[in-house]
Amino acid sequence: MIRIALDAMGGDNAPLEIVEGGLQALTEQDGLKLLLVGNREILEKQLAGKKYNSERLEIVHAPEVITDDDSPVLAVRRKRNSSMIIALQLVTEKKADVAVSAGNTGALMAGSLLTCGRLPGIERPALTIIVPTFDGGGVVLLDAGANMDAKPEHLLQYGLMGRIYAREILGKSAPRVALLNVGREEKKGNEQVKKAYQLCKEKLSGFAGNIEARDIMAGEADVVICDGFAGNIVLKTIEGVALGLFAALREEFTAGLRNKMGAVLLMPGLRKIRRKLDYAEYGGAPLLGVGEACIKCHGSSKAKAIRNAIITQAFPFAERNVNGIIEKEIAELSL
Repeated sequence: MIRIALDAMGGDNAPLEIVEGGLQALTEQDGLKLLLVGNREILEKQLAGKKYNSERLEIVHAPEVITDDDSPVLAVRRKRNSSMIIALQLVTEKKADVAVSAGNTGALMAGSLLTCGRLPGIERPALTIIVPTFDGGGVVLLDAGANMDAKPEHLLQYGLMGRIYAREILGKSAPRVALLNVGREEKKGNEQVKKAYQLCKEKLSGFAGNIEARDIMAGEADVVICDGFAGNIVLKTIEGVALGLFAALREEFTAGLRNKMGAVLLMPGLRKIRRKLDYAEYGGAPLLGVGEACIKCHGSSKAKAIRNAIITQAFPFAERNVNGIIEKEIAELSL
């Protein structure tokens, strides 16, 4: 039985959408036990009248909530009874296998490090996202914002962790790892990136050289590594372009009868493209390198994204012991 500690109070749509997503996952995924962490009275009201297996769902009371307005480090230290911190403690105490939260990103990263520590041999954990691609395969990108600066050795470790994640969770048998840069040539980039290139070339199996940002969504690599500053810019740029593009299309397709008729014909294809570019299809982003399994969901996640985070990310992460594999392979990597 895989036990998921779900922070039911974190996120813009908590607790309604978080609870609903958790129940969907519980219904669809055999071998799953859900530890719903939050205010017991509120959660009992959310569950009232809903059908679920009571033997596979448990409410863990947490009277406090870390909000987006809270200072991450202060919140972690002062709100020890918050739903987020108690979910992390459940994993640390081996009462759960994975923690899942859509709450304050900074607090989750700080709380994970303070509560769970780092995996042996890992110098810097990385926030790992799956960037949608036009072919539907997805690209693992890390770091997406956990650490603004990264040494070449950190980027090498990101490459190793990303490769393992792509292999174990996305099912890519021989992941291609690329280094984000301003050009493909080996001598391109700043000193940090040029040194990282040489390290990865010497020590990282599957290293495919540099990649430019414009080629990420074309699926030219399975894993893209960069520091958190560049990674977060890539993430926000892709999100902004996708949202703006579909908003513009919606405006055009509703402008006049002819456009509306054309929209009817194009809609099936557009829906397929939208699904490929929808972050909710992947659900969550793991904090790779943290001592215990932790999945961060988008703050605006609704039930579908929470359900997918549990079934496609958290459950297989624990079932395949991804952290154990990372720990083993990092120990074998000589720096």
